[in-house]
Amino acid sequence: MNFDDLKARVSDGSIDTVLACFVDMQGRLMGKRFHAVNFVETSYAETHCCNYLLATDLEMATPDGYASTSWESGYGDYVMQPDLATIRPVPWLEGTAMVLCDVLDHHTHEPVPHSPRAVLKKQIARLEALGFDAMMATELEFFLFEQSYDEIRKNGFRDLTPISGYNEDYHIFQTTKEEGVMRPIRNHLFNAGLPIENSKGEAETGQEELNIRYSAALDCADYHSIAKHAIKEISWQHGRAASFLPKWHHSKVGSSSHVHQSLWVDGKPAFFDPDAKLGMSELMSHYMAGLIAYSPDYTFFLAPYVNSYKRFSKGTFAPTKTVWSVDNRTAGFRLCGEGTKGVRVECRIGGSDLNPYLAQAAMLAAGIKGIEDKMALPAPTTGDVYEDAKAADIPQTLRAATETLRNSKFLREAMGDDVIDHYTRCAEWEQEEFDRVVTDWEIARGFERA
Repeated sequence: MNFDDLKARVSDGSIDTVLACFVDMQGRLMGKRFHAVNFVETSYAETHCCNYLLATDLEMATPDGYASTSWESGYGDYVMQPDLATIRPVPWLEGTAMVLCDVLDHHTHEPVPHSPRAVLKKQIARLEALGFDAMMATELEFFLFEQSYDEIRKNGFRDLTPISGYNEDYHIFQTTKEEGVMRPIRNHLFNAGLPIENSKGEAETGQEELNIRYSAALDCADYHSIAKHAIKEISWQHGRAASFLPKWHHSKVGSSSHVHQSLWVDGKPAFFDPDAKLGMSELMSHYMAGLIAYSPDYTFFLAPYVNSYKRFSKGTFAPTKTVWSVDNRTAGFRLCGEGTKGVRVECRIGGSDLNPYLAQAAMLAAGIKGIEDKMALPAPTTGDVYEDAKAADIPQTLRAATETLRNSKFLREAMGDDVIDHYTRCAEWEQEEFDRVVTDWEIARGFERA
């Protein structure tokens, strides 16, 4: 929907509300609900929000230690500038449209460097300067539960019951039972302009996957964020709860967000060379070498919470090693479509809780570094990568990933010290909050026996 389409639908009364949204550090949509007439007359140019929204946590707390904003500086405003190219209907909400906003400094009107959309745009611009376009796709995995969000919260998040009673990986009969939720998710998102491909049952009880067609990198991140938001809202509308927590139970498989990626030139796949082994161009080899070598540096952007690291467990299809393999789901990076024009690399490290803008930006930065330095790609690993003692481990805790982020010279050069310092503080705060809590596990284990 373009701006003229929106004005026409506001004029005829079919749209009365416009959601002006930006994406926060956690990947959530934040913003305002505008009366549509006000939006098309004045607010389409800009609106404002408090700058604490890009320096908070999942609980909307106001942690100290951020250079960009604080109580001392008074928590001023940011400008939300609607990107009118992102206007779309919101079919699951009556009379509603949505637009995504870029976040600008209130005084200079320059992009806020640590705004997730700005972080990704910077890496896309670097690639374009080299003559490349990035094409990407993310897979959204999540769990559906029988109860509603309110019921689960009031019950202390205990006795959770997935919507199915057995592993439903590719299972048509079981997923037929879930079509009351999944069909409107697919159709509403498609009607909102997202190129939805399919949904399927994933490899656990009540686990779902939604796939969106390969797109330009910024579109991919926009689609992911809108889809994740919609999945929660539509599930809520149907009395169910959808969770993107990577590991909701220790005995259950976790949820990922695999990211497929390739570079293109003038509409043609730059990763493909029909005369090369596996169809991989030299450019692709350099890109993948950087992607893999620097993966410990950017693991925080793939796994941003303490819970994220509970997912990395052998025998669960979640990787534990930073190596690549050909069409092998035990590796951190999987070569897909070998020998064809669709050749690409899939990063399997990221969890369902990642912020797609930050994750994609970090991977593009690593790939660019590999290209610039003409890095050599090691030979692929074969067999069960979980048992490969020589393969390097993915950082196993948030604490470890925080240190690799803090000390990453490559990320500081690619994204800027201010951005890396900002997200290092984000990681530190998450760990500090967890360290303060006494868990149910500790009490049950030690209350009597310690």
